[in-house]
Amino acid sequence: MHADLSRLTFHPERHYSAVVAQQGRVQLDADANEQTAIQLHRARTLAADLIGRYGGPRDAAGFRVEYVGGRHDIDTLHIHGGRYYVDGILLDADRPAPGTPVPDENAENAEGAEDTAAPPSYWTYWDQPDAFRDPEKPGDRLPSPAQSPFVVYLNVWERSVNAAEDPALREVALGAAMPDTAARVKVVWQVLPLSLAALAIEDADPSKEVVRVAFDKWARRQAAATARLAARSERPDHADEDPCLVRPDARYRGPENQLYRVEVHAGGGAKDATFKWSRENGSVVFPVDALDGTWVQLASLGHDDKLDLDVGDFVEFTDTAYASRLEALPLLRVEELDLPGRRVRLSAEPEPGVGRLPHLHPFVRRWDHREGPRRRGRTATLKGGAVPVAEGEWLPLEDGVEVYFAKDGTYRTGDHWLVPARTATGSVEWPTDPARRPLLQGPAGIARHFAPLALVKGEESAVDLRLAFGPLAIGIPAADEATLAAEEQAHREELAAEGPSHGRSQTTAEAESAVEGDE
Repeated sequence: MHADLSRLTFHPERHYSAVVAQQGRVQLDADANEQTAIQLHRARTLAADLIGRYGGPRDAAGFRVEYVGGRHDIDTLHIHGGRYYVDGILLDADRPAPGTPVPDENAENAEGAEDTAAPPSYWTYWDQPDAFRDPEKPGDRLPSPAQSPFVVYLNVWERSVNAAEDPALREVALGAAMPDTAARVKVVWQVLPLSLAALAIEDADPSKEVVRVAFDKWARRQAAATARLAARSERPDHADEDPCLVRPDARYRGPENQLYRVEVHAGGGAKDATFKWSRENGSVVFPVDALDGTWVQLASLGHDDKLDLDVGDFVEFTDTAYASRLEALPLLRVEELDLPGRRVRLSAEPEPGVGRLPHLHPFVRRWDHREGPRRRGRTATLKGGAVPVAEGEWLPLEDGVEVYFAKDGTYRTGDHWLVPARTATGSVEWPTDPARRPLLQGPAGIARHFAPLALVKGEESAVDLRLAFGPLAIGIPAADEATLAAEEQAHREELAAEGPSHGRSQTTAEAESAVEGDE
């Protein structure tokens, strides 16, 4: 997640069940975040073990899909409400009911005014909350089932949300000069189409089971990340020229603790992929107030000289829609600053259709890589404002921090690795083997999850591919009369076998004993 963190410490292979706070100790964000991660991992693992890879409650299963052909408009899908689980992650497809405003007492004919038409109770393919499909983009349009049936599926992942994207997260009582507080993690679900050819299905009318099996194979390939990275700290050649801000023998030469984020920008093979990096985990963002060509007016220019913008910085101009689409936009260079006007001039105008709508909360995210000398006279030439991936060699970031991409990797936009750098050790925290060689690691995210919903063959002929489960609780069965009668008969026979005096009360026994004594 893009958030101002010290580090992430949750590792399921360590089998920790709880974080235990100790008295008189410093409280760290990593400890609280690990406790949350432990509980979330446990809950989702249990749900996946009981439900399976995907499924919904029998009486409230969500994401029922209807295909609606575009007789007078563009084709769409109706996505009905309810709950569904994918790999233990709860998804809610219910559309929030619109609020009712207070009537305007001063408006003429207020009593006779007609209410605004309420939105439907279901989502459509074009207005689903986190997919942001664009009818003007041919790649976003639905295939024609008349030409070939297609599968509708769920794409599920999580992304972080901060106060720049959701202003309601900011506590205004703290004042505008104070930084925001905690960020959030949001479950993103997107209903998308997939051709049968992508599933390697040649049959034009496959059965449900054939589609599910082919989809599961496709989903495993999509979820698997083949890119691997290692990190280390090496004392730079120019370390002796640095002023004595850090230990002379330190390999990490930065003056402060940092959490470096190395994130794939453009995906694909190594020859096409690029990456970007941030020493602040990509958490330095600036809400956008206005855009005028290449000039961007920001809500602020940062809280200090560590979290501000400077000429030469590369930034990502985006909004919540493109953040959810996971599409690489060109990174733009800051060319000029207008401090009194809180404006920056970028090297080019942002992409059309990005950041123009205020309700999508446009913002600028700062990245810390630069174009220029790299090492031993070689220079780093950027591509689209990002750093080209070079496999099989150590690539320096800054202050002695280096990363290494393994060969033959496939890269996906948004996948990232986190590298904590610490001044106390003069090094980075990264797993190593007994010989202290850095180990190659898969991405820390993004984890992608998939589930099939329907096979669309035409209007009103969508084959439901969802799975459902019933509640575990059942009513207590009524007593078996025959069993009870048999038990009662057996009890009477047992009493009869023990003799006529069996079962007399204590009072009766005492009375009989007294009579015998008087005699």
